[in-house]
Amino acid sequence: MIKTDIIIIGAGPTGLFTVFEAGLLKLKCHLIDTLPQAGGQCSEIYPKKPIYDIPGFPEILAGDLIKNLMEQCKQFKPGFTLGERAEDIIKKKDGTFVVTTNKGTKHQAPVVAIAGGLGSFEPKKPILDRLDFYEDKGVEYIIKEPEIYRGKKVVIAGGGDSALDWSIFLANINADITLVHRRNEFRGALDSVEKVRELKNKNKINVITPAEVTKISGRDKLESLTITSKNTETELLADHFIPLFGLSPRLGPIANWGLEVEKNAIKVDTFDYQTNIPGIFAIGDVNTYSGKLKLILCGFHEATLMCQSAHKIIHPDKKNVFRYTTVSGVNGFDGSRKEAKKPVIQSINN
Repeated sequence: MIKTDIIIIGAGPTGLFTVFEAGLLKLKCHLIDTLPQAGGQCSEIYPKKPIYDIPGFPEILAGDLIKNLMEQCKQFKPGFTLGERAEDIIKKKDGTFVVTTNKGTKHQAPVVAIAGGLGSFEPKKPILDRLDFYEDKGVEYIIKEPEIYRGKKVVIAGGGDSALDWSIFLANINADITLVHRRNEFRGALDSVEKVRELKNKNKINVITPAEVTKISGRDKLESLTITSKNTETELLADHFIPLFGLSPRLGPIANWGLEVEKNAIKVDTFDYQTNIPGIFAIGDVNTYSGKLKLILCGFHEATLMCQSAHKIIHPDKKNVFRYTTVSGVNGFDGSRKEAKKPVIQSINN
């Protein structure tokens, strides 16, 4: 039995930042994740994708963000159960929870934080003949190593942020990019739409709209694609086809834990992101509430407030005095950093 203060289900950005915020309150955490490494989608799906809305970083690769979060939280020595899925949860008479994985590993804590992102997921695939034959033979749904596309003919399909952002990124490393979308209008960020328009005007991205990829061709691997636009078919040579139509999320076993669920997300109280079961919280993309935005920085905010309530549950008789880290320092360091000195108040007449 692994015992800790907070069991965190999901080792993505929100889960990792929870370790840091809990550590400031001297609470120990143990994380469970189905993936073999920490980082969630940022590590598994788009480690080389740039992220632009992390405070203090005009641009940071998803993989680098995870590296920084791991460095930030390692001082608090979190535990990890990786490559296992949280399968079952029971509440004991003493008020603690026991979470058991699909491999039988048991974890016990008074607080559970579900930070499972979108849950388990799989890419949404286009309906094309012999699509499965060309998977890993030129058809990819996830970009893990952008360098393999340098100098290659790449067709990206989709109209959201991922399709726009990867088109921009790969065009800037000299890939021959064609972006295909079934509508003239894109649903991604306006800034990304503008960047694609600029690259199109510079002949660095070929944009075909409204259109769809309707056929894949090639003997042993992808060689060409048929693109249909307004009843006109065009054959386009291609080394890679990357349909980016989003992910189909599923909560998995968590959906059977008695939590209040709405549209595949867990409903929470925005006071502290607690679920309908006291002691179980849901933070990050896995939760839902009025005005919810699925942003990493929102998950960080939710984790911070959640930890304050978790402290009250774990130490009901111990008052927690909020302090800024600039004043108190970060407790729990091994001595490699010193606590910040308290500011000296001086008279302006000195």
